[in-house]
Amino acid sequence: MSTTPLNDLEQFLILAVVRMGGEAYGVPIRREIEERGGRAISMAAVYAALERLEARRLLCHRLSPPTPERGGRRRKLYSVTEAGAVAVREARESLDRMWEGVDIDARQSA
Repeated sequence: MSTTPLNDLEQFLILAVVRMGGEAYGVPIRREIEERGGRAISMAAVYAALERLEARRLLCHRLSPPTPERGGRRRKLYSVTEAGAVAVREARESLDRMWEGVDIDARQSA
């Protein structure tokens, strides 16, 4: 592995950013994770993880133009770096290897 392994939230965030094609910022990222991933997440957790991923150079951002309303704010629009794409692919491949040959049945788990 080329980087520290991604936890599941980090994988969800990177995949949400990829799905949104460079127009990804906090609120829609959260919505994508909740709707598609079926996982409730706080905005604080989203922003903390985005900062972590950016510090690890797995994501980067650019600032949007200000929103149209008076005093409109600029948003951080995230995109995935090449290292982020590699990391999320490696995470998937690792999980796929763990699932290989596994046929779990609810009756088997205790």
